[in-house]
Amino acid sequence: MAWSTRELADLAGTTVNTIRHYHRLGLLDEPERRYNGYKQYGVRHLVRLLRIRRLAQLGMPLSQVGSMGVGESGPEALRAVDAELAANIERLQQARADIAAILRDDAPADAPAGFASVAAHLSEADSSILHIYTRFYDDGALADLRRMVEVDAAAAAVGAEITALPPDADEATRQRLAERLAPTLAQNLIDYPWLSDPAAHVSRSARATRQTFIEAVGELYNSAQIDVLGRAGMLAQERLQAAAATGDDAEAPGHPDDLTLS
Repeated sequence: MAWSTRELADLAGTTVNTIRHYHRLGLLDEPERRYNGYKQYGVRHLVRLLRIRRLAQLGMPLSQVGSMGVGESGPEALRAVDAELAANIERLQQARADIAAILRDDAPADAPAGFASVAAHLSEADSSILHIYTRFYDDGALADLRRMVEVDAAAAAVGAEITALPPDADEATRQRLAERLAPTLAQNLIDYPWLSDPAAHVSRSARATRQTFIEAVGELYNSAQIDVLGRAGMLAQERLQAAAATGDDAEAPGHPDDLTLS
């Protein structure tokens, strides 16, 4: 029995292009040709093709099939493939969970990972900053950030005003917003002490992290917004220092919806 390339592909449940690809990789020997120039495949070609396809179905990289030879895939190679498949399954399960959360909370499809439930409260700038946070901070820090952006009505109102603040906002408006935001920032520093020294929660060097966020804030927020955030951060520190001096707990209400913590 001799088969053409198309017939062999049909028998193996694959495509002519796949067979040609295997030829190029050296995984499948070129067959003899008929008098008319057409290839003629035999049983050995079919069996080898089926074995290659089986290893591919199990997730074995074709480069590894080529180096080991069909039928030589040992336990270690299979364990490595199994570990990779397990990682892929975990990634796909997480993707499905993220999609379910996005649909449940009617969040944007590109909401920062893990923040679907609060995405509706985020400005475009804050959402962008959060995307960057997910690349620099560990799971524990991100969990705290999620709690911080679960805003109450008062904090949401301040955040909305800061988002709408024009670059030429007057001095009185800037100071008023900074004073309204400062108690929230102070409370965050009390609730999450690592904010004052986040080095233990970053996945990259402190220098790279700081530089990235300096550049991001400078690009995503206008000059008046940055000024308000800076003032609020200083006022929050002053509030904490005053509380420490008097022995008070410096209780302050609310949670921030602005994540550019000073």
